[in-house]
Amino acid sequence: MSDYKQVPSPEGNATSVDAALQYLTFTLGDEVFAMDIRTVREIIQHTAMTTVPLMPDFVQGVINLRGAVVPVIDLQSRFGRSKVQIGKKTCIVIFDAGRDGEHIELGLMVDAVSEVVDISSAEIEPTPSFGTSIAREFILGVGKVGKNFMPIIDTDKALSVDDMAAIIAAHTA
Repeated sequence: MSDYKQVPSPEGNATSVDAALQYLTFTLGDEVFAMDIRTVREIIQHTAMTTVPLMPDFVQGVINLRGAVVPVIDLQSRFGRSKVQIGKKTCIVIFDAGRDGEHIELGLMVDAVSEVVDISSAEIEPTPSFGTSIAREFILGVGKVGKNFMPIIDTDKALSVDDMAAIIAAHTA
C-alpha cells in the first residue's frame, strides 16, 4: 500500500496525492465496518452511562469524559438493528462530529475495535445498490482490504449533528 502524502493546493490547503487514508475498523454484530480515523479522538472501554429521558433508543446516554458531557450513540441501533450486546470488548469510540470549526464530541458504542488499516481511493468501490445491511446513505463506499470488503461509514450522514438535534427535539416535544 502506498504512503499518504500531502501537497499544498493552490488555495494553501493540503491535498492528497494518492488519496490513501487510514480507517479505524470495528465490529457491529458479525460485520466489520470502517470509519475515517481523522475524526477519532480516542477509544475507551465501555463505562456506566447516565440515561437521558425521552431520547431515541439509539442514544444510550451520556458519559463524563474529563469533565465534558459526551452523548453516546449505539451505532448498531442507529442503523435499525438490535442494540449492541455489552461484552468484554465493547468500546466507545469518541470522535469529533463537528463541522466548520465547530467541536462536538460524540461517542459511538461498538462491539469491538479491530485495527487501523490503510485504504487508497483505488481500493474503495461505490456503495452497492443492494446487499448492504444498513441504509446506503450511511455508507461512503466499500473498502477492499486484502480479500475482504468492508463498508466505510459516512459519519457526517449517519451521525449528523443537525439530524440528531431534530430527532432529539421530536422526542422531547
